[in-house]
Amino acid sequence: MGVYEFKTANIRGAEVSLDQYEGKVLLIVNTASKCGLTPQYSELQKLYEQYKDRGLVVLGFPCNQFGAQEPGTNEEIHTFCQLNYGVTFPLFDKIDVMGPNQHPLYGYLTQQAPFEGFDPDNERGKRLSSMLEREGRLENNDIKWNFTKFLVDRSGNVVGRFESPVEPANIVPAIEALL
Repeated sequence: MGVYEFKTANIRGAEVSLDQYEGKVLLIVNTASKCGLTPQYSELQKLYEQYKDRGLVVLGFPCNQFGAQEPGTNEEIHTFCQLNYGVTFPLFDKIDVMGPNQHPLYGYLTQQAPFEGFDPDNERGKRLSSMLEREGRLENNDIKWNFTKFLVDRSGNVVGRFESPVEPANIVPAIEALL
């Protein structure tokens, strides 16, 4: 099994089978428009532009589960991303990435790449870790916050999980190793 076996709706509501990305390197990210990490959209777009001709595709999955930071409709999200960050990489339907309504793709991703903690040298990671520890949310493999990134190789295998505070530029060596 790999990510190619999943289907989802794109931001316009059309069903998409992820097998259309077979043979590509994927960076799958849960996103939000009103988060302190929202500027990562710009960095994700830069990665996409820099590496798309070599086979990288960034897939954005809006989610409103963390601080209600993605309250908009799909149309509002799409417009926001284009106007503010020039996003041209594929965006998908707003989904749940954890809990009882978790999209099956995210169940698979979190099973394949468990949560291993936040970088203790990253200030934002320290703050998130402290907050989530108080809430008792560090004890499982669930997505912890917006902009968690999963790297998938050309065969559809999850090869890495990068937590929210990890800047997209810091993933470049792992991406280049797969291209």
